[in-house]
Amino acid sequence: MDVGKNTAENFYHAFVLGLLVGLRDTYYVNSNRESGFGRYDIMLEPKEKNGNSFIFEFKVLEDDREKTLEDTIENAKKQIEERKYEEDLQMRGFTNITKIVFAFRGKEAKMQVI
Repeated sequence: MDVGKNTAENFYHAFVLGLLVGLRDTYYVNSNRESGFGRYDIMLEPKEKNGNSFIFEFKVLEDDREKTLEDTIENAKKQIEERKYEEDLQMRGFTNITKIVFAFRGKEAKMQVI
């Protein structure tokens, strides 16, 4: 799922994934796996059960649906919640889950932690 259509979202996804693999001693670094009702972009699952988990979602502004990067951020947050990406972690006993959304348009980027 990490390769295929040559899109800006795939580029950002692969770039951040490449940065995160350096954490593999303390985290399981998962990409595009099913959880809840969809596929998250990246998940960091701590090898220690009491550690912090992270879910990352990347979105590129879609001109036909969004006017600002803030709109894109809101759509990414909505996707994480509606598709229940944290469900798999919760079922396995993880409680410290941080969700991070990224919105991009060309060289502009915004990020929000939820």
